Amino acid sequence: MAHLIVRNARITTLDRDRPEATALAVSDGAVQAVGDEATILALATPTTRIIDAGGRRLIPGLNDSHLHLIRGGLNYNLELRWDGVRSLADAMAMLRAQVARTPAPQWVRVVGGFTEHQFVEKRLPTLEELNAAAPETPVFILHLYDRALLNRAALRAVGYTKDTPEPPGGHLERDARGNPTGLLLANPNALILYATLAQGPKLPPEYQLNSTRHFMRELNRLGVTSVIDAGGGFQNYPEDYDIIQKLHADGELTVRIAYNLFTQKKGGELADFERWTDMLSPRQGDDMMRHNGAGEMLVFSAADFEDFRVPRPELPSGMEGELEPVVQLLAKKRWPFRIHATYDESITRVLDVYERVNQEVPLDGLHWFIDHAETISERNIERIRALSGGIAVQHRMAYQGEYFAERYGRDAVRRTPPVRKMLEMGVPVGAGTDATRVASYNPWVSLYWLVTGRTLGGLALYGEDNLLEREEALRLWTHGSAWFSHEQDRKGVLKPGAFADFAVLSADYLQVPDEAIQDITSLLTVVGGKVVHAAGDFGPLAPALPRPMPDWSPVNHFGGYQGGRLALPQARIQKAAHVHGPGCASHGHGQTRAVSADKAPGFWGAFGCLCYAF
Repeated sequence: MAHLIVRNARITTLDRDRPEATALAVSDGAVQAVGDEATILALATPTTRIIDAGGRRLIPGLNDSHLHLIRGGLNYNLELRWDGVRSLADAMAMLRAQVARTPAPQWVRVVGGFTEHQFVEKRLPTLEELNAAAPETPVFILHLYDRALLNRAALRAVGYTKDTPEPPGGHLERDARGNPTGLLLANPNALILYATLAQGPKLPPEYQLNSTRHFMRELNRLGVTSVIDAGGGFQNYPEDYDIIQKLHADGELTVRIAYNLFTQKKGGELADFERWTDMLSPRQGDDMMRHNGAGEMLVFSAADFEDFRVPRPELPSGMEGELEPVVQLLAKKRWPFRIHATYDESITRVLDVYERVNQEVPLDGLHWFIDHAETISERNIERIRALSGGIAVQHRMAYQGEYFAERYGRDAVRRTPPVRKMLEMGVPVGAGTDATRVASYNPWVSLYWLVTGRTLGGLALYGEDNLLEREEALRLWTHGSAWFSHEQDRKGVLKPGAFADFAVLSADYLQVPDEAIQDITSLLTVVGGKVVHAAGDFGPLAPALPRPMPDWSPVNHFGGYQGGRLALPQARIQKAAHVHGPGCASHGHGQTRAVSADKAPGFWGAFGCLCYAF
């Protein structure tokens, strides 16, 4: 009989045989039945937990087909997130508050997830503003993959001086005397940004465990129940997977993870994959954590750079000779694979290699795919379909669309990427974010972009021929992404036998105005029939989560994605006590007490409550 029943819901099942329902039953981690209340309640026993959804929209759990969760989790508690902040004034107020509480020798770091276009001021802070806000505390701000801003204290911490040579893969802006100003430019790639960030202090393992748990809970707060982890630079296997493996072994994962392995050394790519294919069999693991193959980096020479402020990079002439033996090895070992490719010109050359390999070792059944594909042509979409591949799309254009339009024109941007055409041509398509260092991890920003075609700055990118209906976009974020980890039979739909992964939403995604889509959260998130996040009326169901570590972590004071929260007026701060709002317990706060103006950060905390933690 049912272990859990959710009733009085508006359920979007995405099951074409039963697209809507009002109740569902869960047994042993799977959906037992979906239907009307009378039928489902008949499955209840005296021990069945019954949850009244209050007429809210319930959807399958969201599945990010391209997220750097494992790497992002290690650092989440260190990062001040400007994701969703809608004015530079508010962002800088957050920065100053965090500088005041960050002890030496720690940094204040804002690592992606925002764009200057989301601010009403339409600009980044100046170096002068950063130095005034933080004269002694190192500050590192990563903006997309195009630049980083360092204050003078950060320059001292990393040792960049007049004598520092021009770094490979980037540019140090200098003043008239040759001294670095603090502006780092990624040209022709982002290596200088990565390498500089890597010099910052790291959390000890105990804190990394805590940090990863909080990042997963933040994803759960937004309705995410599964991700496909795309690996990343400075994320080697197996040593950099110890934290996530321990959480898995201890039963503390609250997000299902399918992980790809990302080669780490230019020139040593084939050796990496030879070693890893001997260590892991295809799709090794279980339903909570499973190996998913290779990529998104297969060989360094095949990866183009997605900074639309600079011209399209030309891949080196020897790329094909380096890529082909890697793909041959993966195909023979039956490892799925993915590859980062922004431009159609790069995709053309990559597919030339894949077609040659396919003649010797068929790729059919591998569920291989291209990531990004912003400027892909219809011809290359057809070639991907012929080789039984797929395309994972992300909402990078919501953050960089203005730059693309300025360089390539408004006509070109209308098909960047051509999501509607991909679907019409029958190619598997999954949606994701490419978080955390470029776009935000918030899936609702991606859904807003897919439905409206607008950037965070308000620029309309697409015409009606490249927009998706809301349920169609939701399908890419659920059942569509499940194809990319070979789980389309059990994930992304709510039907008997499927994973009991779902979210009850704060607002009805199918009915709210377009602009309100970005601020949707989940009030109740369930993975495998277990509640992993609860807020609002469901708050008492929230599982315990330790306070973010260390105590000065930005997560303790600001949470993660900011949504529509704004700075409070000073008069309001002076009067305020800690006011519990929906889901405050999920934020990990300890004892509450009255606050004074000099201690209050002055922002609405996570989950819509006035959360002041000390």
